[in-house]
Amino acid sequence: MSSTMQSQFFELADALTRECAGGEALLCSLSAERSDFVRFNKALVRQAGTVEQRYLTLRLIARGRQASATIALAGSADDLELARSTLGRVRAMLAHLPEDPWLLIAETPTSTTTERRGRFPPAEEIVQHVVRDAKGLDFAGFYAAGTIYRGFANSFGQRNWHEVDTFNFDWSLHLRADKAVKEGYAGFDWDPAVFRAKMERATQQLELLERPPVTLEPGEYRAYLTPSALEEITGLLSWGAFSARSRATRQSALLRMEHGERLSPKVTLTENTEGGIAPLFQHDGFVRPPRATLIDRGTLAESLVSPRSAKEYGLPANGAGSAESPESLDLAAGDLDAADALEALDSGLYIGNLWYLNYSDRPAGRITGMTRFATFRVAGGRIEAPVNPLRFDDTIYRMLGENLIDFTREREMLLSTSTYDERSTSSSHLPGALLQSLRFTL
Repeated sequence: MSSTMQSQFFELADALTRECAGGEALLCSLSAERSDFVRFNKALVRQAGTVEQRYLTLRLIARGRQASATIALAGSADDLELARSTLGRVRAMLAHLPEDPWLLIAETPTSTTTERRGRFPPAEEIVQHVVRDAKGLDFAGFYAAGTIYRGFANSFGQRNWHEVDTFNFDWSLHLRADKAVKEGYAGFDWDPAVFRAKMERATQQLELLERPPVTLEPGEYRAYLTPSALEEITGLLSWGAFSARSRATRQSALLRMEHGERLSPKVTLTENTEGGIAPLFQHDGFVRPPRATLIDRGTLAESLVSPRSAKEYGLPANGAGSAESPESLDLAAGDLDAADALEALDSGLYIGNLWYLNYSDRPAGRITGMTRFATFRVAGGRIEAPVNPLRFDDTIYRMLGENLIDFTREREMLLSTSTYDERSTSSSHLPGALLQSLRFTL
């Protein structure tokens, strides 16, 4: 199927390129998938199905103007006629549009092909695992798996193809009201033993939630953040903190790092495209480097530069998308064994999840948010009791700077659970984090 989809897309792009008039540039982008979806409730299947979809975006450029349109493809001979008529409509639009001063596309062809095969059982077998391991539990979850396809072709002769097999399982075990444990398992190769271990850990935490919860006073507490909790923090930073545009307009949450402020030398963040699931190319035709270092041992390094920012601010483009946000964020591991996290925490808070994060002071890098689901008070390296929700408010310079003790050696591959319109290709590869102090305000 993949070779058929790839050849059909490139043949379609070739045919449309022959339709171009002098002075026109055509860019074609394909976004497609074949995915199985299963929704669980009460440890039973409530909804299941398969989605196969292909969308083609045509972008025509002439005389400094651009127009685009997106159509759904059927994978049949009718696609060419639909694409031709769409191209005609896009061409007609160009005469009515102003010139785009920040328009920049790749005109030197750089073609690539990447395929990454995954190994996971059919959805029916996943269902059997879940029904067996979650029997008797109030289990709710959403499973998505299959192949994601991305393609690019332009009238300069560039051809890019990306194909990756992944699965993503996001679930919760509910006790009552707001008392629940959230877990997830994502990656390329499904291992029943890993899933079973995650289920056992979640079940153990669910039993701990049976204990009477405690309400803590505002203040500073030693804390351990799981990779899932840390993902919420790095995810918020991805809203502009690494953007060339945000840095140029002084809106970056890491603004102080441009004036000498540093994080802990244990912090090295990269946009690791070769290790993620996002394609090596973007819709303007620029190819991303395999890795781009965003923070190097606590010091601000590269920014993510989209073609528009490159044109506006006179910077070299490095393949970033228009949002200039990381799509394959990678945080270097530390020296703490995850199995020793509670012992290393000693007394403080074990934080399984965070939510409702936002900036309370963006220029200062100050973040606020709430604890969620399984957060526990720990004493003497042992979990004592669940903790009622708390609001934290602290700066990134304290959390990942002066108060960072260590990261875990083990890291978790976390894939975006977004399925709006299509399955996302964003991912994070993160460790857990042990903090000397985290400030809570209520």
